[in-house]
Amino acid sequence: MIEGLFLCYLAHTMQAKSEQLFKAAYQALMCGDVAQKRAMTKRLYENWQAGLLSLDDEIPVKKTINPGRPEKPELVLPRNLTQRKLHTKEGRAALIHAVAHIEFNAINLALDAVYRFRELPEDYYADWLQVASEEAYHFSLLADRLEKLGYHYGDFPAHNGLWEMAVKTDDDLLKRMALVPRVFEARGLDVTPGMIKKFTSVGDHETMEILKIILRDEVGHVRIGDRWYRWACEQENLEPEETFRKLINTFLPGQVRGPFYEEARLQAGFSKQELEKLQSMS
Repeated sequence: MIEGLFLCYLAHTMQAKSEQLFKAAYQALMCGDVAQKRAMTKRLYENWQAGLLSLDDEIPVKKTINPGRPEKPELVLPRNLTQRKLHTKEGRAALIHAVAHIEFNAINLALDAVYRFRELPEDYYADWLQVASEEAYHFSLLADRLEKLGYHYGDFPAHNGLWEMAVKTDDDLLKRMALVPRVFEARGLDVTPGMIKKFTSVGDHETMEILKIILRDEVGHVRIGDRWYRWACEQENLEPEETFRKLINTFLPGQVRGPFYEEARLQAGFSKQELEKLQSMS
């Protein structure tokens, strides 16, 4: 009896393990329905934690120019985005929408980091599945807040700069970890405290609390990017901080922005010396 139960359990486990991580991550990445993508991302992380996903490498890596996304928002150049005043409901909604769009892109970025880069330590996939799940949670908070204000995700135009950098770095783990988490996502650490103050000043404490949650979690996300960037540098015998500056000069010349939120960046893996050198480049 006990032996039979054990064999049934073993067969169930083996069957469940037949689901491939890379295939499941790609399906979530390419899903264009917002609610379904959030659910798939959450389930993906839960299945990984439960040991139900295999790392079988039978799914070929495809270049992904356009991940799954809804028809709206309309994507425009950053200079074509209208700045709205925060003391109006529409202005607050527009800024919340901008952050929500960043978080939606961040879901795709984390899923792509799982799907695209193979033969890495299991901790790598655990880290980025966690990031994807948390980004989906952040997006849900912001989308719900928009609903309360009478708006929806897609009601305002947005830009696609974050994903464009993902495409430019899809051939190299080191470049991806350097230029997405340590540049674009780290910039979020710098600007979020200012947004928190702005929403506080207009009495929008609900949005303020959401941004505090996002800031807390994003420190961890940048730290994860920093961890795997330094790991990739170690594999190639490269000095991380000097290599980072070279990558910025190659891919983002003259585009380093300050000031930096030093406390958060230090927690996320930057050194004081590195921040001083980056500040001189800004």
